[in-house]
Amino acid sequence: MSSDLLVDLAEDPPTPQIETLKLSPMDDPQWPPDLSVCSKSETDISRLDATSPHLPWNHEFYDIARHHIIEVAGDDNFGRKVIVFNACRMPPHHQLDHQKLLKYLKETLDKYVESDYTLIYFHHGLTSENKPSLGWLRDAYREFDRKYKKNIKALYIVHPTMFIKTLLILFKPFISFKFGRKINYVSYLSELEDVLKCDQLTIPARVTEYDNKLRASIKPSSQPPMSPARSPPLPEQVFGVPLPLLRQRSPDGDPVPALMTDTITFLLAQGGLDIEGIFRRSANVTLVKQVQLRYNSGEAVSFSEMEDIHLAAVILKTFLRELPEPLLTYDLYDSIVQFSSVPIDEQPVEMKKMLESLPEENYACLRYLMTFLAQVSANSEVNKMTNSNLAVVFGPNLLWGQNAAMSLGAIGPINTFTRSLLDQQHLVFT
Repeated sequence: MSSDLLVDLAEDPPTPQIETLKLSPMDDPQWPPDLSVCSKSETDISRLDATSPHLPWNHEFYDIARHHIIEVAGDDNFGRKVIVFNACRMPPHHQLDHQKLLKYLKETLDKYVESDYTLIYFHHGLTSENKPSLGWLRDAYREFDRKYKKNIKALYIVHPTMFIKTLLILFKPFISFKFGRKINYVSYLSELEDVLKCDQLTIPARVTEYDNKLRASIKPSSQPPMSPARSPPLPEQVFGVPLPLLRQRSPDGDPVPALMTDTITFLLAQGGLDIEGIFRRSANVTLVKQVQLRYNSGEAVSFSEMEDIHLAAVILKTFLRELPEPLLTYDLYDSIVQFSSVPIDEQPVEMKKMLESLPEENYACLRYLMTFLAQVSANSEVNKMTNSNLAVVFGPNLLWGQNAAMSLGAIGPINTFTRSLLDQQHLVFT
């Protein structure tokens, strides 16, 4: 175990006064720049900024967001939003306002706490130089009231050390039994594959390197499984398959995959529009895996035989998230992130032009989905799913950057575009 992680619990540096905090440049030589590893290539902070734009420099939380400590990574395998906290990206104490970091974390969670969500904490890189005080951690836990704890379904602590395990023992009097059951230790990155696809995450290079060292230090016979390599789609596979291929397999050449019509038809027929918080709740984990396996094996799926109406909603979101390329495509990513600069009276025409550049399958699926979501929103007095709420749920499943993880600065404009699309869909899809 790396000695720099065995932080003495008694070694609790005083919390700096706000007035003494210094906003360091990103290339501060006293703190090594973070190198992040994604499924494509290694990338430094400057490239990370370009692919995942954070908040504008004059935003209240710019000095926090620029470090990419907190990220949003779409949905996990069970339809829950994923929030990631990277300890190794926390700069030294004098360069970070921890109270402001807490506010930024709460602002991030505020967008998702009405839905089920998952929190992933990468612990490696927390040292005596950058760890917050125990008092701050205690106060932070108390700050997160039932509003935040109710819908968190799991907290995954990746690469736990004796420090973090001891800390949780010390905090046991403050942590409810119910919340304690949601805490999971993850020893190796490959174990996260049971929760989500790791290429959704922009995993810091320091974390990946540490994971490799852990693997190298154990006997070959005890090696944990590596993350599964991407394999060619099975003959009947549905999840993770390009839309044109699904259309080729369709007996009538329908550009809208059967899975989308199955789930949406079921939700319309079985009163899904009357379910409060539809698309915000997760589903039974075992059932989600069973349904995915059935679709990928070419078996018929009957949602009416399963007693969980949220299952169809989760499967629909999961299908969209697992497309090899997002429904709104990488080509439109920059235009959508910058869409707010388009004058409001020109937005419907501009959206129409952008969407008509989509491949035929993407356009047909998007139109079908938006028509359905308009029906959901029309019943928002009952289901509480307004266009704004639907945009928060579906935005990250319709578009993501090529490194898949997104900062709040990127996810905000994507959700705003989705909201505008829902508001104007009757003008855009004519």
